[in-house]
Amino acid sequence: MLLLTFVLLLAGAGTGDWPRFRGPNGTGIQETGRLPAELSATRNVAWKTALPPGYSSPVVSGDRIFVTAYEGDKLLTIALDRASGKERWRRESPRDRREKLDSRNGPASPTPVADGKSVYVFFPDYGLLSYTFAGEERWRTPLGPFNNVYGMGASPVLAGDLLILVCDQNRGSFAAGFRQSDGREVWRTARPDALSGHSTPIVYDPPGGPLQVVAPGSFRMDNYSVATGEIVSWVNGLPGEMKSGPVLVGDIIYINGFSTPDNDPGQQVIVPPFAEVLAKRDADKNGKISPAEAPDERTRRYFAFIDLDEDGAADAAEWRIWINGSASENGLLAFRAGGGGDRTGKSLLWRYSRSVPQLPTTLVYRGTLYMINDGGILTTFDAATGAVKKRARLRGAVDHYYASPVAGDGKVYIVSQSGVVVVLDAIRDQEILFTGEMDDEVYATPAIASGHVFIRTRGALYCFGS
Repeated sequence: MLLLTFVLLLAGAGTGDWPRFRGPNGTGIQETGRLPAELSATRNVAWKTALPPGYSSPVVSGDRIFVTAYEGDKLLTIALDRASGKERWRRESPRDRREKLDSRNGPASPTPVADGKSVYVFFPDYGLLSYTFAGEERWRTPLGPFNNVYGMGASPVLAGDLLILVCDQNRGSFAAGFRQSDGREVWRTARPDALSGHSTPIVYDPPGGPLQVVAPGSFRMDNYSVATGEIVSWVNGLPGEMKSGPVLVGDIIYINGFSTPDNDPGQQVIVPPFAEVLAKRDADKNGKISPAEAPDERTRRYFAFIDLDEDGAADAAEWRIWINGSASENGLLAFRAGGGGDRTGKSLLWRYSRSVPQLPTTLVYRGTLYMINDGGILTTFDAATGAVKKRARLRGAVDHYYASPVAGDGKVYIVSQSGVVVVLDAIRDQEILFTGEMDDEVYATPAIASGHVFIRTRGALYCFGS
């Protein structure tokens, strides 16, 4: 418990704050005062503030709440008063370009991170910026351009005296550390295997070792030294796409990943070797495979994910990644943290491969792991052993899910895309306490701070509580 508390402090969390994506060190938990058991657009609403659209989650730090948003061509950082929801200021970021985005993404998806004095934001169409709580710009650091097939989505995190950002994309993926004081890049480490995911990292402080950043990516998870960016340890065997974030509880790291339905156990498709396909299908004899030369409909359907350099054809290197991606297996995995070097085969504790979500990160609360998949199937586990406790669709909430579950005060909060809010009793066998409805869609993960729950819809931020 002392180790976990120390890690949360290093990650920028103050008492009662929710300073980054999924709260203190990405746990999704804030044990605060009495939280409301009933939430809806009309029930237990302390205040509601209209906002421009954006998929970033609210962060709560000091007397401020921060979100990012977009309005027309403007990229905005908005600060609200924590007690009243009144807007205190908004600042516009430069916008050098328009990154290509999946239809389900937007230009303000990464969540800010704050430390009680400053807030840090990442806009993929520009880069990193930092402001004081009074709204004064501290610094700006241009980055990119990027080429993630979905658009960038990972959020920055604080670790030690650095701001850490993981940028996974089709080509040129990297993790980097920037000085909090002036935004200057201190280190950058290539992630050659990482592709189109957007998993937000967490901080790990091992006994006797350097402070580390845990960063899952395609096929592997790396632990980087916060100070230098050096890879301290890694483990192979992850799915080909990693969009959900890792969760650290004690010395166990939980991570879930989902690529396609074809990557479920027993469904993997064996892709023929490049030389074989080239010999049979390379009609124009250019040494590459175009969509028209693809050996099957599946390859044509996923060609945007195969053609990483977007030149209209797949070369041998891209085809090798396609082979590896097709062979990977969706799953929820639990690893023992710690150690150095290659930990593959040494640290895996258990694995589960049914109803795994693409986006929502798991929640580990009071010994139970909660996993809600994209279609509303909730599976709960004994977090230590991986034994399944329950697996069923949420009653009254059959829907799509983008937001991750969060918890506090013995309650678990799960919000669907259409705005259905389910409150579970974490003490009495995950019993449903309440099901309510918001008045708009929800993509952002809720926040919890000082006896209140904050839910961002497409058009507003709600504060629930007394």
